[in-house]
Amino acid sequence: MISKYPLRRAGTVEVVGAVTIDRRFRLARAAVFAAFTLNGVLLAMWVVHIPAITDRTGVSASTLSVLVLLMAGAALVGMRLAGPAADRFGSRTLVASAASAISVTVLGPGLATDAVTLAVALACFGLGMGALDVSMNAQAVHVERAYSRPIMSSFHAMFSAGAFAGSLVGAAAQHAGWSTQLTLLCAGITGLGVTALLVPHLLGHTRAESPSHPEHYDSVDAQLMDSASHDAAADSPAIAGRRGFRDASDSTEPRPGGGLADDTARLRTDQHGERRRRTQKVFSLGCVAFVLLLAEGAAADWSALQVREHLDTSEAGAALAFGAFSATMTFGRFIADRVSGAIGPVALVRYGTLLAAAGFAVVIASPWLPLTLLGWAMCGLGLAGGVPQIFSTAGNLGGTTAATDMSRVFTIGYLGLLAGPAMIGWLTAVIPLTAALTVPLVLTLACAAAANVVSR
Repeated sequence: MISKYPLRRAGTVEVVGAVTIDRRFRLARAAVFAAFTLNGVLLAMWVVHIPAITDRTGVSASTLSVLVLLMAGAALVGMRLAGPAADRFGSRTLVASAASAISVTVLGPGLATDAVTLAVALACFGLGMGALDVSMNAQAVHVERAYSRPIMSSFHAMFSAGAFAGSLVGAAAQHAGWSTQLTLLCAGITGLGVTALLVPHLLGHTRAESPSHPEHYDSVDAQLMDSASHDAAADSPAIAGRRGFRDASDSTEPRPGGGLADDTARLRTDQHGERRRRTQKVFSLGCVAFVLLLAEGAAADWSALQVREHLDTSEAGAALAFGAFSATMTFGRFIADRVSGAIGPVALVRYGTLLAAAGFAVVIASPWLPLTLLGWAMCGLGLAGGVPQIFSTAGNLGGTTAATDMSRVFTIGYLGLLAGPAMIGWLTAVIPLTAALTVPLVLTLACAAAANVVSR
């Protein structure tokens, strides 16, 4: 149930309409906030020290690009491994392990002395980052389910805020004359301390952690039962057995019309159909995530250069393009939960992608800097809420493989984040950069048409 009433406080309990939020769920929410923030801070610590690390190791720009791809590949491996591991051991255990891992391995690039040691350090750091991405989002799904209202986007906003804070801290440390090793060591020790504080407040990996199970967070089984209630199959003992009810089918005594053997065959067929539907849903969610992250990556990496080349502005003016995009994306993620609660996740994704497509159109057509900056701001705001809704939907598909399903969506989506900038770069060899932005424009329009995939 999503309340339309303001939040009230009563002792250690938050009351939202008819839903009571216990203190441990509020602590769990704060802990997941901390995990997302830590992820952003430590990633930013590596990014802001790239120039110093390349000078220390002597790697060229081309070698660095290969090493960054290696880090991304390791992150993909971490994502794929983290899903099944979280399903087996629980997302709380995986968050603890992955957050500790990146807190330790963030120091690795600062200690590297050549391309080989830097490659090993980045591979280890990327592996931990990928595992933390999946496990903290799986934990976020548990907390969101406990709150019985959309809160996923706010977690992703904290990642953006953490990255911003990390870049400021890293820049300040460099300005103060701190060495790269000392800065990364302090960041790692802080990360281990934060991890030790947040892990005890995370939720266990059970549905029993949720105080209520609203209709839009029900499992696939519940959705199937709702649709099946309109035909004779709703009374099938096979379906009833999956819902935890008992009737004559629980007995080993034969029944007229086939008895136990027919019921078993019917159950196996139903389970096979459910697995097929879940696989299709995961693939569809992954495709939409791929497109949204492709558009996000293209905007983040090419916005400044597009403004400089298309409008012939200064580097300072061009930098405003990325600033407009990232600022509105962060703001959008902070407000996306309330918007989703008001209009629903499908409408949020549909209208958001339409706004992003309009933003790309403005960027392509605009001859003036202020209008172009407005276009990039529209892109950031439009893309802000889509990916969190996709991950939330993936984590609420039901069954015992929720984290595995999420890791598959993550992997497909992350490929889009990598492919977006590269695709635009390849296209600039034959057409102008501004014209190449028609690709994310068209793809975001396609996402608007496919927004129903986030329905729950």
